[in-house]
Amino acid sequence: MAESNELRQVVERAVAQVLDLQLPKLQAELVERVLATLPAATATSAATATSAATATSAASTAIAAVPGNLVQSVGSIHAGTTQKEILRALLDAGSSYAARLALFVVKAGAANGWQCRGLGNDDAIKDFALDLNAGPVAHSYQNRIATPGNIAEMDGRFVDRFGGPANEQILVLPLVLKDKVAALLYADGGSEGLLDASSLELLVMATSSWLEVTSLRKQAQKESSDAAPTIDRVPAAPVQTVSSFADPFAAHVPKHNAPKVSEPEPAAAEVVEVAAHAGASAAASAPAAAADPFAGMSAEDADTHRKAQRFARLLVDEIKLYNQAKVAEGRRHKDLYDRLKEDIEKSRSTYQKRYGSTVAASGDYFQKEVVRSLAEEDVAIMGANFRH
Repeated sequence: MAESNELRQVVERAVAQVLDLQLPKLQAELVERVLATLPAATATSAATATSAATATSAASTAIAAVPGNLVQSVGSIHAGTTQKEILRALLDAGSSYAARLALFVVKAGAANGWQCRGLGNDDAIKDFALDLNAGPVAHSYQNRIATPGNIAEMDGRFVDRFGGPANEQILVLPLVLKDKVAALLYADGGSEGLLDASSLELLVMATSSWLEVTSLRKQAQKESSDAAPTIDRVPAAPVQTVSSFADPFAAHVPKHNAPKVSEPEPAAAEVVEVAAHAGASAAASAPAAAADPFAGMSAEDADTHRKAQRFARLLVDEIKLYNQAKVAEGRRHKDLYDRLKEDIEKSRSTYQKRYGSTVAASGDYFQKEVVRSLAEEDVAIMGANFRH
């Protein structure tokens, strides 16, 4: 129940932060819509109560007229229970804010089409290799920010195959997961000129947050299941070395970009599957047992240590999720602790309240996870004010 509450708090914070970023833009848009619908007389000093009532009515009309209803659009994304459902929901919801959309998967320095809306059937873009060095695509990929542009700056092969919007304006948005651009969303207004950049940016942010929350939840559930003591199960420690983010595009490997057998970085989901298969087909061997740092403990103490590790990882992952820019800058300037001090100490306090008086206190897992995940095992990146 406690872990369920923690997860709920993570989700609530994700939604709140996305809305906090976008509500000012939405408010400005609504003001403009209201002013556009009001008669000129209401803007004069002679405005009466009737004018106020008209303004209120116009505001309600403007809110109702916001394309696709942002709240419902975000809700449809958060209704997804699998990563593919979430991504399809992004494209479906985004269709209310752009006439044409295409999602490109970024793997090993290449961007390949996944699904689209408004460019033909949903798979019309499948496996199309997009040039990552062209105009707004390159800028969005390299800087991890939404980038507007002109269709003339796009990959010429894309334009030849799918054409361009009537007003020539396009938008490229990065879908960032675990500090990396996992996909790029292309959008344009088609023949009708429908392109709402602010709403699309909110939907992409909501998708990124929800994918990470979903991944953390599934990882926690899996580790909880793996940690349950049984006589003939391989210890859970080897699986815990897997990244906590399961690649939503693990199954999407275009034929022209298929990885070699010796590729050093298989998708996290594939690693989990292989590890699970190995555990089911082999008895607990001596090397595997030696890899379990809790092998000499009682089942109860080992379970507490594993839960503490998992909780520390969830707390630090949450810090990374909501402070991606600060993490990048802190690593670059080696003052990461100063930039994230408030978040780190608040999470440290939460961790200590839960596990500071348990047998897991000696493991100091939160501190270790901060160095491992935020500083990438280089404590110098945390800066001089970080307590070791």
